[in-house]
Amino acid sequence: MAENQTSTTELTSQYIAQVTNDLERNTKEQDRIAGDISTLKEQLLALQHDHTVLVQMQEALGGPRPAADTTPAAPSVPNQASAPTKQTGQAKPKKAAATGVKKTADKKTPAKKPAAKAPKSAAQPSLVDLIRGHLEKQSEPRSAAEITTVLSEAHPDRNIKTTVVRTTLENLVARSSAHRNKQGSSVFYTATTEPAAAPQAAAKTD
Repeated sequence: MAENQTSTTELTSQYIAQVTNDLERNTKEQDRIAGDISTLKEQLLALQHDHTVLVQMQEALGGPRPAADTTPAAPSVPNQASAPTKQTGQAKPKKAAATGVKKTADKKTPAKKPAAKAPKSAAQPSLVDLIRGHLEKQSEPRSAAEITTVLSEAHPDRNIKTTVVRTTLENLVARSSAHRNKQGSSVFYTATTEPAAAPQAAAKTD
């Protein structure tokens, strides 16, 4: 009887040691995966923030507006205890779902009606063209704030900001498409076509 009890005790100790080791490995693996998910979520949030900023800049510069918000939603972190079970149980359904999505995409590929709306956005004049055209119509210098007010009233559907208008005007000045005139602490802009006409008129008079 003593030998049987000793064998049972040793077997129980072996099982306990094995289970303890398995638990340690399982815990370490969960910690590693959770750390990877946390890092990926931070990267995704950074990309979403950059996406939002780029879309706002595109709209401010008069670029085509996106048809819809394509920013992906941040995934939720699954429970660590149930993560291994879910991965094993959903392996086959994911494959089937992917096949179904591919078949649906193949069927809808020939019809691309939404693309027909693109020319409407592309047909809109850019902010650069609007500012240059406005300056060419003016007989007196105009400030960035004045130009912003006029263009905002003429195009209420566009989000035109003074800072973007001022940057665009400075780019036109750098390309010799506009002149900068500073009066005190204020800066005014004129189109280059008007100053260019003056020397020609003076030459004819001489």
